Amino acid sequence: MAIFHLSVKVISRAAGRSAVAAAAYRSAERLHDERLDRAHDFTNKSGVVHSEVLLPENAPDKWRDRERLWNDVEAFEKRKDAQLSREVEFAIPREMNQSQGIELARDFVQREFVDQGMVADLNVHWDIGADGLAKPHAHVMLTMREIVVGDDGEAGFGAKIRDWNRTELVEQWRERWADHVNERLAELDIDARIDHRSLEAQGIALEPQDKIGPAASRMEGRGLEAERLEEHRDIAYRNGERIVANPRLALDAITHGQATFTSRDLAMFAHRHSDGREQYDAVLGAVRASPDLIELGKDGRGEDRFTSRDMIETEQRLHLAAEAMAQRDGRRVADTDRDIALARASARGLHLTGEQRAAFDHVTDRRDLSIVVGYAGTGKSAMLGAARDAWESSGLNVRGAALSGIAAEGLENGSGIGSRTIASLEHGWSHGRDLLTARDVLVIDEAGMVGTRQMERVLSHAGDAGAKVVLVGDPQQLQSIGAGAAFRSLHERHGGVEIGEVRRQHEGWQREATRELATGRTGDAIRAYDEAGMVRAAETREAARAQLVEYWDRDRKIDPNASRIFLTHTNAEVRELNDAARDRMRVGGDLGEDVSFKVERGDRAFASGDRIMFLRNERSLAVKNGTLGTIERVSEQRMAVRTDDGRSVAFDTKDYRDLDHGYAATIHKAQGMTVDRTHVLATPGMDSHGAYVAMSRHRDGLALHYGRDDFADRGKLVRTLSRDRPKDMASDYARTDPTRAFAERRGITVRELVAEIVRKAPEKARSIFAGFSPTVKRASLEPREASRTSDTKRAVERYARAQADIDRMAAKGFPTLAHQRNALDKAGSELDAIRPHARADLAAAFERQPELVRPAAQGNTQAAVRAMQLEAEIRIDPAKRADRFTETWQRLQQQRTSLSRNAEHEAARKVSGQMSAMAKSLERDVQVESLLRARRASLGIDARSVRPIGQELAEIAGFGRSRSRGIGIGM
Repeated sequence: MAIFHLSVKVISRAAGRSAVAAAAYRSAERLHDERLDRAHDFTNKSGVVHSEVLLPENAPDKWRDRERLWNDVEAFEKRKDAQLSREVEFAIPREMNQSQGIELARDFVQREFVDQGMVADLNVHWDIGADGLAKPHAHVMLTMREIVVGDDGEAGFGAKIRDWNRTELVEQWRERWADHVNERLAELDIDARIDHRSLEAQGIALEPQDKIGPAASRMEGRGLEAERLEEHRDIAYRNGERIVANPRLALDAITHGQATFTSRDLAMFAHRHSDGREQYDAVLGAVRASPDLIELGKDGRGEDRFTSRDMIETEQRLHLAAEAMAQRDGRRVADTDRDIALARASARGLHLTGEQRAAFDHVTDRRDLSIVVGYAGTGKSAMLGAARDAWESSGLNVRGAALSGIAAEGLENGSGIGSRTIASLEHGWSHGRDLLTARDVLVIDEAGMVGTRQMERVLSHAGDAGAKVVLVGDPQQLQSIGAGAAFRSLHERHGGVEIGEVRRQHEGWQREATRELATGRTGDAIRAYDEAGMVRAAETREAARAQLVEYWDRDRKIDPNASRIFLTHTNAEVRELNDAARDRMRVGGDLGEDVSFKVERGDRAFASGDRIMFLRNERSLAVKNGTLGTIERVSEQRMAVRTDDGRSVAFDTKDYRDLDHGYAATIHKAQGMTVDRTHVLATPGMDSHGAYVAMSRHRDGLALHYGRDDFADRGKLVRTLSRDRPKDMASDYARTDPTRAFAERRGITVRELVAEIVRKAPEKARSIFAGFSPTVKRASLEPREASRTSDTKRAVERYARAQADIDRMAAKGFPTLAHQRNALDKAGSELDAIRPHARADLAAAFERQPELVRPAAQGNTQAAVRAMQLEAEIRIDPAKRADRFTETWQRLQQQRTSLSRNAEHEAARKVSGQMSAMAKSLERDVQVESLLRARRASLGIDARSVRPIGQELAEIAGFGRSRSRGIGIGM
C-alpha cells in the first residue's frame, strides 16, 4: 500500500548546520566546505540511486557542481543564524521500480520548484530496511533566494523570496505531490493511491507521522545527530503500541477508502506504523490474530483478500435497512396528483414517455426505496422535477442531497428540489436539526459516488424515520470516494428503473457516443469524436494545453453566451488552465483591473469579468462548493458575482474567501454539471469512469486534447481512457461461490454483457440501450467476432446434444444419469465462459421451444442461437419482458378458461398456480410492473383501477383457483 509522506524543513546555521555537509550526506559524496575549511566525506553511504542539481533558466551553469553551489550559498549568507536551504523530503511508492521512481521525483521537482525559480539539489535514496523491504524516498535541497544578473553580466543570488515561506504553499505541495503520484500510479496501472490529508481529516484514530528511513537509525548508532526528527520515530512507536493494544485501529484505517485489502496492503500498513522489526512483527501479528479481521478468500488475481468485521457489519446494516424500506409500503401518490404533475410538466415542454414515464411511476409508487439508474444526460433531473410536483401535491416534503456541492446544485437547478450536500445533512442530524420524518422524500443524486458507510448512515436514519429515499445515479460514472460500491450493490439486490435515452447532447451521434462511453466502448466514442475533428493531439501536454486554450478563446468570441468549461484530472492542471485562460482574457481586454487576495488556495488576483468557482457551502449566500459564476464588480472589500443560474451574489471578501478561478475544474468536481461546450485535457491518471463523466457534460460540443508525451499514439489514449476500475464490496467475495471471476465480483461483466448484446442486436436493443446503433469499424472486429460466433455454435451444439440425451431418458421414464448431467454442466460452463448467463438463456429458449433441441444437437444451431439471443434481450429489457408477460398471461387465461369449461379442474388449478407465480414475480421486477399499468385492459383488469397491478393479477389468479374448486365440488 503506497504511503503519503512529504515534509518541509529549513537547514539553518543557527542550529549548527552546514549546507555543504547536508548536501554531501544526501548525495553520498565528498565535498569541501570552504567556510569551515574541512571535507565532509559520506562516500561510504549506500542507497543513493540518483543525484543531480536542476537549474532554472537564469541560473549559472557552474552551479551544476554541487560543491560550488552550496559553497556559494554559504558565502552569500553572512548572518550567524542564516537560513541556508529549504529541504523537502517525500516518500516514493515502493510499488514503482527505480527508474519509475526517479522519473516521478524529477518531474515533480522540475514543475513545483525549478520552474518557479529555485535551484534544486535532488537525491533519490532506495534504502532497504531490516525487513528486506525497499524504502524509497527523495531529498530535495532548495535555494531560498532569487537569481539575479549583475551589472557585470554574471548571475548570482539576490533577495530572499518571502512567498516561498508561506505556510499554505507547503499544503499546496502536499496536495500536488499526492495528485502527481496518483496520476502516475494510474498511468502505470498500479492499484494503489495516496492521500495528502491528515489522519484526523480522514477520520483515522492514529497520530500523523513522517517516514523514518534507515539512515536515521545508522546515524544514531554512530553517535551522530539524526537527520530525521526523533519525534517521527516516537509517533511510529506510539501508533504501533496503539495498534497492538487495539488492532481495530489498523483495520479502520485500511478500510477507510477500500472495502477489501490484500496481505501486501496489510504488511505495508504495519511497516508504516511501527518502529523496528520487533514491533512490526507485533503489529502484524496483532492484526492477523484479531477477531475483527475477516478473510474473504482469493480474488481473480490469486491474492488473498480481507476486510474488517466493521465493514461486514456496515454492509449488513445497509442491506437490512434497504430491504426493510424496499418492502415497506409508504405513501402512494394518488393518480390524480400524478396526472396533474404530468400535465404541468407537459405545459413546460417536458413530455415524459417510455423510460422517463416508467421512472416517474416507479419513484412515485408506495415503496420507500426507489432506485433509478441512467446514463449521463438522460434527463433524470427533469423526471425528478415532475415527481417533485406529484409528491408535493400529495402533501409530502421533498429534499435533495448529493455528495458534492456542484451535484447538489445541479439537482436543485434541474428538478427544483431544494438540495444540500450529504455531509451538511448529516451534520444537521447530529445536532438534532432537519431530521427526516415520515412525510419526507429524500432524493440522493449521483448516488454512485456515495461510499458504503455514508450510504448506510443515510438509509438507516431514513428507515428509522419512515421516510422515502430515491437513489439516482450511474454506477459506471465516478466511483465512490469512500470504501465500497453501495449504489451498485443496492441496485443489484433490489433492481430499479433504468433510463438509457440520452437527451443532453443535441446531435444524435453524440448521444450515441455517450451510450458507448456508458457501456465500456470508450474507443468507439473517441473514434466518433475524432472523425468529427474534436480529438486533437499535440507534441507535449504543454502544447496541448496551449492548443486547448486557443480553441476555447476562439470559441468564446464566436459565441460569448454559451457556457463552457475546461476539465482535467488534477488540481495542478486546473491551476495551469485557469492561469492560461486569464492570460487570454486579459489580452482580449475582457477583464477589469486585478485585485489581489489571499484565498483558500493561496494568492490569487480577481477582476471583473473573471470566471470564479465557490469552494465552500454557504447557505446565507445560497452557494455550494462548486458553484460557478462571473464577477461583476470587485474591490479589496467586496465582490459581486452573477452565478450561472442567474442569481446575483454579493459578499464581503473578509467573510468569504473560499474562491478560485472557474475556467477549469477537475473531473470529480464536474459530475452533475451540464454546459454547452466542454474542453477536456486528457492525462494518464484518467480511466473509463473519468472519461465517461468528462466526455458527457456537454450539450453542443466537445474537444478532447492530449499530448504525445503522455500518450504516444491514439491507441495508448484509448487504452488508458478505457481502463475499468470499479470499487468492490466485501459482500462481492461470497465464499459460497469462490470460483467467480475477479472481474465479475467487481461488477464489470454487467457492462461488458450490455455492450455485447447491443453489438449483436442493435436493432432490437431497448430499455437503457434504446436506439443504440453503434458505428463500429468492422475491419478490426470481424476476426474476433467470427471466432466468438464459431465458439458459440459449438457450445450450443454440445449443450443441445446433452439436453437431447436427457430428454430421451425422461421420455422413457428413466432417471438422468450422472455422466449426462455432467455433460450438460460442462457444456453450460463453456457457454457462460463465452458470454455470462448464456447457459440460462439457452435453457430458457429450449424450455419455451423444445422443438429447437434436436436440430441444434445435429449441428443446425442457427435457430437455437437466435432464440438464446432473444432470451438475453428479454432478460435485460423491461419492455420485452412486459410484452412476454402480457402474452403469457393471456395464453394462460385462455387455457384455464378452456380447462374449466371442460371440467379439467386439476389442470386448471395448475394453470392458476402458474398465474399466481407470475403475479408474485412482479414484486421483484418493478420495471415490468410499471410498464404493465398501461396494459390493464389486455390483462383483464378494469382500466379505471388504481390498485397495484400485482394485487389485481394475484386476485385474478386466486379467483380462478377458487372457482375451479367450486365447480369440482358441485360436480
